[in-house]
Amino acid sequence: MFYTRSGCHLCDEAAEVVHAVCGPLGVDVEVVDIDTDASLRERYGDEVPVVTVDGAVAGFWRIDPDVLAQALS
Repeated sequence: MFYTRSGCHLCDEAAEVVHAVCGPLGVDVEVVDIDTDASLRERYGDEVPVVTVDGAVAGFWRIDPDVLAQALS
């Protein structure tokens, strides 16, 4: 899951990393705007972007491509 929000420059940067890592691996990315759900907005607040793999946080704010790739393997 890729938790994001509109107007977030870090989210835009993270989206590029997420798609660059997941695309070649054939991993589908589910993008969720936290502002569409009050509980997600409360949970993640200003920590977006957040990437989770199998429910575990693989990174937030600045997504490290190597850490994400390892979490997906």
